[in-house]
Amino acid sequence: MAQNGRLVLALFLALSSAFALGASPNVVLFYADDLGWADVACQGTAYLETPHIDRLAAEGMRFTQAYAAAANCAPSRASLLTGCYPPRHGIFTVGNSDRGNAKHRQLVPIQNRTTLGGEFVTLGTLFHNAGYRTCVAGKWHVSPDPRRFGFDINFGGNQAGHPKSYFSPYKNPQLQDGPDGEHLPERLGREVADWITQNADGPFFVYLPFYSVHTPIQARPELANKYQTKRSQWPAAPQTAAYAAMIESMDAAVGQVLGTLDQLQLTDNTLVIFSSDNGPHGAVSHAEPLRGSKGMFYEGGIREPLIVRYPKIVQPNQVCEQVVHQVDLFPTLQELIGGKPVPQKLDGVSVLPVLRGQSLAERDLYWHFPCYLEGGPKNIRGSRYAKHWRTTPCSVIRSDNWKLIEYFEDGEFELYNLARDPRESTNLFASNQVEAQRLKKSLREWQESVDAPIPTQRNPQFKNLDPANPIGNATR
Repeated sequence: MAQNGRLVLALFLALSSAFALGASPNVVLFYADDLGWADVACQGTAYLETPHIDRLAAEGMRFTQAYAAAANCAPSRASLLTGCYPPRHGIFTVGNSDRGNAKHRQLVPIQNRTTLGGEFVTLGTLFHNAGYRTCVAGKWHVSPDPRRFGFDINFGGNQAGHPKSYFSPYKNPQLQDGPDGEHLPERLGREVADWITQNADGPFFVYLPFYSVHTPIQARPELANKYQTKRSQWPAAPQTAAYAAMIESMDAAVGQVLGTLDQLQLTDNTLVIFSSDNGPHGAVSHAEPLRGSKGMFYEGGIREPLIVRYPKIVQPNQVCEQVVHQVDLFPTLQELIGGKPVPQKLDGVSVLPVLRGQSLAERDLYWHFPCYLEGGPKNIRGSRYAKHWRTTPCSVIRSDNWKLIEYFEDGEFELYNLARDPRESTNLFASNQVEAQRLKKSLREWQESVDAPIPTQRNPQFKNLDPANPIGNATR
């Protein structure tokens, strides 16, 4: 009888272990705002202190060639949430597409959609339909209320692009004020940590899109003073002291959540992702050695940090050079949880094979921006239009190591070999017509396949204020 009891116990333990291995994984997605490719320490920036993000990299896979869907906030977020390139959901920029001085715009831009259509299944709905509990905390930005898109609870998310204040009182209708002086990333980290504790039996999906490090730059004074002192050791560091301090505060919030997963013994069964929506604001940082910053379709505006940790399949301390795109995250998570099919056409591919140490077939990546994004003297460094714009209407393709940018105002092109010229300093369009025409053909075919709207109407208000640069004649 005793032997039978031991057998039953052994069978129970074996079945329990098998169930644990096959349990639905939890998912935590951290998404920073305006955090550049070089704005975390593990990317090689010793001036910064990001121990918790660095921990994710040490325990998971860090991608060196990961891209956002756009060079500014709203379109990147809409694409992350839907798995679609911007021409499919129609969110190309933040607010109006005709930003800036009308006298400087040669073309009438394509009208922008400011709210995500209800026909799209978001990550929130994908997880909700799979039986997950869902939470969003932070910058939602693509509609007034994320709870209409599959999220059970919302801490601080609305359509605002930045907080009115990083210190309480926040004046945010979706987030109750805390004690005076409470800092927003700390608050969001605590809300998520508490929610995970309450839902530890899972499975759960957490989307934590930080407002940090978008303007206004409002850091804890003691941290800003620390980085001001550190600047004597790193005088060439691109980040301002206050900006660096805000990064550390965001990292501490990441640490709050990771610590909660540890305490609840959920780390092994939780896939954690960290990334950002676009490059850094040029007034407070830059993406050296990459060219450009937020609002530009050079590498500094669209290449992002991306770190994935999932102990069940990802080996620790992996550095991956595979070219990936944030639209890949939707099909990746869909496959991971066995999610239901969705109505929209997904533009990404699952990167689960990459996380397991395999590689993906080469494919082309695309960007489309039929709008204008104004700039100022500090945030347009590296721009083609240094006087007025961070970017003008354009389309972009990356194919293997080649990158082609098409500008719709004047029909000009830029071609770069990113393997040899990651700074995008030498335009090879005239000297390498073989690659130029190959990429141009692929870009045309993609534009047609997604019905990408091309601005062609001339702006009657335009005045050429620079005689040295006559108006171009756009030809396609």
